[in-house]
Amino acid sequence: MKDNNSRGGISFFGLMTIAFVVLKLTGYITWSWRWVLAPTWIPLALVLVCLLVLGVATYIKENQK
Repeated sequence: MKDNNSRGGISFFGLMTIAFVVLKLTGYITWSWRWVLAPTWIPLALVLVCLLVLGVATYIKENQK
């Protein structure tokens, strides 16, 4: 029988997003929705930038030969 011990859960960024949305909806913060949802899109943007830099570096290295 398969023993499945993996645990799911919400990440730190997920908790920050929920907290910011609650604070925005209750009026405690007056940030734009772009910044309220920033914990959702900033990590994704960082990963995409890193992949882009890695791709450009690989392209430059391959074309120097």
